[in-house]
Amino acid sequence: MQQHDIQSFLERFFAATHCPVLERSDGHIRVQLTVDMDKQLMNRPFYWHYVERIGASGEPLQLSLITKQSTREKGEYIHFGSPRLHQIFSVAKMNGRFVRLYERVSGRSVALHPWLHVNVLISYECDRKQDRLLSLAIHLISGTIVEAFYDVLKEKKWTATVPDYCFTISPLIKPIHGLARLEAYIERIIASETHEWANEARARWEEDLALLQHFYEGVEEKREEYESEKEALRQRYEPNIHISIINGGLFYLEAK
Repeated sequence: MQQHDIQSFLERFFAATHCPVLERSDGHIRVQLTVDMDKQLMNRPFYWHYVERIGASGEPLQLSLITKQSTREKGEYIHFGSPRLHQIFSVAKMNGRFVRLYERVSGRSVALHPWLHVNVLISYECDRKQDRLLSLAIHLISGTIVEAFYDVLKEKKWTATVPDYCFTISPLIKPIHGLARLEAYIERIIASETHEWANEARARWEEDLALLQHFYEGVEEKREEYESEKEALRQRYEPNIHISIINGGLFYLEAK
C-alpha cells in the first residue's frame, strides 16, 4: 500500500463499518462515525460511560481525514507512521478476524451449506525461522476438510445476508468442534513432516554448546555465567513450532 492508496483503504474501512461518508474529494474524506466506531477510535470512555449510565443515546463524532497535504480541506493528516492510521489498522484487524458470508447465487430454493474456514500460520522457529500459511476449511455437514480453500472463496461473489430464494443448512458439526477437527488435522500434517530443520538446529546447538563448555572448562568461579550462556543457547536453538489463526469465517456455499 502506497500513500495514494490510503484514501481507498479508508473508504472501504468506513463502508465496512457502516460509517456514512459525508464528504469525499481527492485527498480528503469526512465520515459520520457509528457509536461502535466512536468508542473504538475516538478515546472517549468517560463520555460513553456517562451516557450509558444515564440511559441517553449519545452522539458519535464525525471524523475528517486528509490523505494529501496539498488539499485545502481541514482535517487530520493521515500517512504511514501516523498513530491514527495504525489505530485504524488495528481496529480493522480486530474486527475482521471472523466473518459470516453467503454465496451470491441465483435461482429458487437453493441450499447453502456451511463451511468453517481458517487461515493458519505455522511458524517453524529455532535460530532461523520459516513460516507456512495454510488455508483450511471443514464442511460442517460431512466433516470433509479441504486445503487451499481460499482459492475457492476468491472465485465466488458474496453477500452479508442470505440471498433471496435461498436457505441455509444448519450445521451438524458445531463450529467449535469443527475448529478442533482442523486443529487435529494441522497436528497430523506437522507430525507427518520430517523436520530436518529441527535436526540441523540441534546439531548447531551441540556445536556451540561444545565450544562453550570448552571455553569454561576448569573455571568454576564463572559457573553462573556459564549457566546463563548455556540457557541463552537453548533459547536460540531449541526447535519450536507455533500455530496461530490469522483470521477465518463461516461461509455458506451452494452445494456442488
